[in-house]
Amino acid sequence: MNKKLIIGLSAVVIIVIALFTFSGSGNNESVEILTEAQKGEFVIAITTTGELEAKNAIKITGPSGLRAARLWNVKIDKLVDEGTVVEKGDFVASLDASELSDRLRNVENEYQQSLSQYTQTKLDTALTLRQSRDELINLEFAVEEKKLVLEQSQFEPPATIKQAEIDLSKAKRAFKQAKENYLLKKDKAVAQMQEAAAELSEDRDERNFLLELRKKFQITAPEDGMVIYVREYDGSKKSEGASIGAWDPTVATLPDLSTMISTTFVNEVDIRKITKGQHVNIGLDAFPDKKLTGEVIYVANVGEQRPNSDAKVFEVKVEINESDTTLRPAMSTANEIITDIVPEAIYVPLESIFNQGDSIAFVYKKSGLETIKQEVTLGKANANEVIVQEGVDSVKKFI
Repeated sequence: MNKKLIIGLSAVVIIVIALFTFSGSGNNESVEILTEAQKGEFVIAITTTGELEAKNAIKITGPSGLRAARLWNVKIDKLVDEGTVVEKGDFVASLDASELSDRLRNVENEYQQSLSQYTQTKLDTALTLRQSRDELINLEFAVEEKKLVLEQSQFEPPATIKQAEIDLSKAKRAFKQAKENYLLKKDKAVAQMQEAAAELSEDRDERNFLLELRKKFQITAPEDGMVIYVREYDGSKKSEGASIGAWDPTVATLPDLSTMISTTFVNEVDIRKITKGQHVNIGLDAFPDKKLTGEVIYVANVGEQRPNSDAKVFEVKVEINESDTTLRPAMSTANEIITDIVPEAIYVPLESIFNQGDSIAFVYKKSGLETIKQEVTLGKANANEVIVQEGVDSVKKFI
């Protein structure tokens, strides 16, 4: 009977007995690899890969006025290399100002038209009001003249006196109407000037705003630090030719390297086992001998679809306990998230477990020269071993 090959991966002492197989002349012999059930602390962990990033970082952003300028996406024209160490005020990136320049030319034309309209309105209202004032003066003189005529006609026939009185009344009425018309024209002139001034002010403010905005298309470092690119929605990093949006104009970051976190993603099957505060053992691909520890500080409530993956995953963040100057953003990590620890248990490698149907589990154990099929009751499992609650003890050898 062919027997399954088993490799025991116990953390305790493993006893392995190997019977080598030789093939030839139509004879096949199988190899048996035996291991002992182990007793002791049983650790259940979920292993994931992650990427380092700073827990705290200063954002390097483009202009905050893109929305006001109705510039929804602006391309990055130039960008310093990632990892460049900069000082406050150093050049980091420049943005493509072609669309802004087109907008500025249009606004400049509108401003010049508003300025011309304002000047024309000012001249027109001044001329109109001057004419109205001259007319008032002339009508006032006319009233005085009619008064003199009336005074001089006191010894004239009644008809002549009556005509003089009528002429004076007409002159006064004309003066009064002209004065009222002047006040209306003045109010109208004031309203026209206010309208022209408001339009000019609006165009001038927009022009000045765009001129100031163009200066901010040269992006500098807000503080000292190392430039790290931010990621796009698809996971790729921003680079020259990429765009920043009006709602999120971040170009890069200056991370605080004193406190790092490892961002990882756990599949929807295992996420229910992850909670805040769990201990994590962390390894670095760049430094295989370096061992770090951490703690789960964030577990996403909503899953997401990662690029090139059909399964839903949940974001998990692990804060690293140690502060190490060799740690850099974007380094790959191997995270072992400890989800449970059984202080005392008997456990065997997963490869030692066989199944009959859907519910019956068993192992093959050695009894002298014989192999015995032993039914077992299983408990919790990790990636390599499973707890045996009933059926074996820690000194039996299994195939």
